[in-house]
Amino acid sequence: MKIYTKTGDKGTTALFGGKRVAKNDLRVEAYGTIDELNSWLGLLRDQPVNTLRKELLIQIQNDLFVIGSILATEPGNDKVKVPSLKAEHIQDLEKAMDEMDLVLPPMRFFVLPGGHPTVSYCHIARTVCRRAERNILSLHQAEPVSEWVLQYVNRLSDYLFMLSRKLTAELNAQEIPWIPVK
Repeated sequence: MKIYTKTGDKGTTALFGGKRVAKNDLRVEAYGTIDELNSWLGLLRDQPVNTLRKELLIQIQNDLFVIGSILATEPGNDKVKVPSLKAEHIQDLEKAMDEMDLVLPPMRFFVLPGGHPTVSYCHIARTVCRRAERNILSLHQAEPVSEWVLQYVNRLSDYLFMLSRKLTAELNAQEIPWIPVK
C-alpha cells in the first residue's frame, strides 16, 4: 500500500466509510487536532521523568486513536466498526488526578507555563487538548458527537494541567504564579 493516493490533491479527504469532505471540514479539524495532541503526548511520554506513568500515557494515546476514529466516522454510518469510549476511560484520568492531588500543594493562583522543558511540553499538550475540545464542540453544534468524547477531552486537559504541576514538583522546577499587573 502506498502512502500517497493522490485522492486528496484537490483539498478533500475521505471519512471512514468513504464519504469525501473538505480537508478543513469541522470533522477533519476535530480529529486532526486530536492527532496533533497525540503527537505531543508521544513527546511528553518520551521524557525520562515519565517512565512511571508511561503505561497511562500509552493508554491515553490509544484512547485518542479511538476518539479520532469516532470523529472520522460520519454519524449513522454503521458500515464501519469503530471502537467505543467508555466511562472507565474517563475514570482512569480522574483516578490519576486524585492521586496527584493528594501530594500536591493546593492551588492558590494561576501559574505561568514553563520551568522545565518537560513541564512546557505538558502545557503545550494541555493547550492543544483545549483547542481539540473547542473544535469538537464546534462539530457537536453542527452534528452530534458522543458525550463520552466531549467528557474525555475535557477531563484530559484537566489531567494534563495536574500532570504539569506534578512534573514541576518532581523536577524541582519553580512554579511561577501569575500575578496580574494593577
